[in-house]
Formats: sequence, C-alpha cells, structure tokens
Amino acid sequence: MQLFKLRTKLYQFNTFDEFAKEFDMRESDLVITSKSLFDTFMRSLNLPCHFIMHEKYGAGEPSDEKINRILIDVNHLNYKRVIAVGGGTVIDVSKLFVLKNITNATDAFERKIPIIKDKELIIIPTTCGTGSEVTNISIAELKSKHTKLGFADDALFADDAVLIPELLQGLPFRFYSASAIDALIHAVESYVSPKASPYSQLFSKEAISLSLDIFKNIAEKGENYRFERLKDMLIASNYAGIAFGNAGVGAVHALSYPLGGAYHVPHGEANYQFFTKVFKVYQQKNPIGNITALNQLLAEILNTSTGNVYEKLDAILEKMLSKKPLREYGMKHADIDTFTENVINTQQRLLANNYTPFAKEDIRNIFAELY
Repeated sequence: MQLFKLRTKLYQFNTFDEFAKEFDMRESDLVITSKSLFDTFMRSLNLPCHFIMHEKYGAGEPSDEKINRILIDVNHLNYKRVIAVGGGTVIDVSKLFVLKNITNATDAFERKIPIIKDKELIIIPTTCGTGSEVTNISIAELKSKHTKLGFADDALFADDAVLIPELLQGLPFRFYSASAIDALIHAVESYVSPKASPYSQLFSKEAISLSLDIFKNIAEKGENYRFERLKDMLIASNYAGIAFGNAGVGAVHALSYPLGGAYHVPHGEANYQFFTKVFKVYQQKNPIGNITALNQLLAEILNTSTGNVYEKLDAILEKMLSKKPLREYGMKHADIDTFTENVINTQQRLLANNYTPFAKEDIRNIFAELY
C-alpha cells in the first residue's frame, strides 16, 4: 500500500519580485489573481504575462459558473503555465485551467471528460489555511446541485508551490483567522483519518503544534501578533496540506459543504462551526483509537486534561473567530433534513475518511444541535 506522496516542489521567497525573477515570468504565463494583489505586488514589475482578476467574474468562493466565465476569456490564449496567486478561490479555480480541452467546469467535476494535464501549474498561497498548493483537490460550488463538491485527481497537483510571507501582510484578521483555523482542522482531521500513516501524522502533528502555538500567543497578545509569525503560519498550513493530501479530511468538511453552498459561508468559517462538535461525537462513539493520541497531544499543547481539550480549544479559537448558531447564517429548520440528505448523497468521498463511521442520525443530530 502507498504510505505517502508529495508531487510538488516547494520554494520560499521573501518577496514576489524575487519569485518573478527566479521563475522568469513570461508571455506564455497565465496569472490568475486578484486586483488588490496585482496592484500591490505585480503592477510595478511590468510583467508580460496574461493576467486574470478573478473578481471580474463573480464575487465569493469558486463556482462552476465563475470558472466557465473565465474559460470563455482564456480559451483563445496561448499559455503554457498557470500561476495562481491568491487564496482558496483563486487556487481552486486555477487548477482547472491546466486540463486539456476543458470548456465546462461541471464536466470536469463530474468526470464527463478525460482528465489530462497539459500545462504547468505554480501555486502561491496568499492565505494561510487551504494547503491547496500541495493537494490534488479543487472544490467548487456546483450551483445546479446546490452544494459544494470536491474534485480530486493527480492531474491537479501543482508542479511548484511557492511560499512568500509578504503576501499575507494585507490579509484582514477575520480572513486570517478563518483560514488559519481551517489549516488546524485539516491537520486534526487527517491525523485521525483511517488513511493516516506514520508519515502523514508527522506533518499533522507539526501543523497542530505550530498553529496552536501561534493561536495561544494571539489570544494572549492580540491580533497583531500574527505579523510576527506569518512565515510560521504559512508553513503550518503547508504541513497540514501535505497531511490531508495523503490522509484526507472527513465529517467536518462534509457537513460544512451544504452550509457553504446554500448560504455562501466562507469555507474556513463553515468548517469551524462543525469542528469540535464532530470530534466530541467521535469521542463518544469510539474513545479508543487515534483520537486518544490526538487528545493527549492537544492536552499537552493546551496545558489541560484530555477530558477538557475541546472546551479549551473552543476558548482559544473564540478569541480569533466567534461561533454562532447555524440559523444566523440563514439556515432554516427544514434544512436540517435537507442538508443531512445532501451530505449522505454527495459527500461519501469525505465520509470515508471519518475517524469512525457516522450513521445518518449522527449527521442529523449535529445539524440539529448546531442549528
């Protein structure tokens, strides 16, 4: 059995300018980014690339409609490399543009076309949570199906992932928090996944330890402390991406997708709403297993007992981003059953990574309790 893989080469630069010179950005590059990042870090360099500003094609997180609008504008271009400079939206969108003969994103997500990579992919994350620069997964809202769906294929691996801490300088604290907490969730979910190996768990543990050290200091010293640790948080996110790229994530992500798809809750924030509740259910259903080692690790880091780790974790994360009842996002009581069915019918790829299997009633109860 395969224990571990990392298909992507990793680089680090202090500035975007250093990256642009080292990678010899040229006319045959398609750069997908945001206007603010372009204006701050790229405009003055007068690069000869083709630039796409993702906001022009629709606000919010990636969707099949947004990807298809961009495809219309770039299909006539002759480009050999795709360079994604942005957060989860930009990265998930960009991965589709390396595929041969793609004209409709939904066809790729539903595998109605051959999945063949015919362009290079370079990913530069500008948030500190997705870890998507080292995974083979793209996630988008399929509006016709009213949910988010993950599309996993080795053709989506980046050839190169580049960490540039200066690109996080302008990230507002709320978005920093949501993405950083998402990185922690990736690390924790992958640690207890049945697909975890000693190799993936090394990365999970390092990501958990590093990110929680940063979070504890933010809780104590205030939100500006994050600027002292931008490089560390990028590395923690990258570690977590390597871990979940090998071991997968489970019910936290699976349950968050209907909420995000129906009510446009940002990905990291949606995951956060379900995080500790899912793990408390895991603990109740199967207290002996990988979760035992996880709880011991968390107890050591958080300086508490193993029986109190999730309460202590909630208290620290609350200093960064508040939880709220799902109904405050617009969720209706009828959605409890609708979302449960949606998870069962569309998220089996993720539910297969659960620490312990969830019955339909387990999923419904979590939605009902958090509603």
